[in-house]
Amino acid sequence: MQYLLDTHIALWVFEDKTKLSSKAVEALDDVYSEAFVSVASIWEVAIKVSNCKLDFTGGVRAFIEAVRANDFRLLDVTANHVERVEALPFIHRDPFDRLLIATAQAESMTLITADDNVHNYDVKWIW
Repeated sequence: MQYLLDTHIALWVFEDKTKLSSKAVEALDDVYSEAFVSVASIWEVAIKVSNCKLDFTGGVRAFIEAVRANDFRLLDVTANHVERVEALPFIHRDPFDRLLIATAQAESMTLITADDNVHNYDVKWIW
């Protein structure tokens, strides 16, 4: 199974795993699964650190290092992912979340997220 981590999920893995649901922990611990972090999440972290909405020690460089240290794979944003955003119903206003939903759809991945708005979209997700 391939999982795409919402940005907050990656941050929780790096900073406080106790915030994760049992289903999320089970999915991430499955040796047969692959977990991905989108470059969109790296961008989101960079923006939130720079405008002081996120305190992540070491900033975006440390976030990228944590992605690699946890054996998560980086997933580039493609034109196909961005095109799919246009077709999404405008339920969720956060552009990063909309891009992650579209990416999960395009790549047939399951999104791991605690975001309640995700159930309103045609995307596989767990929490």
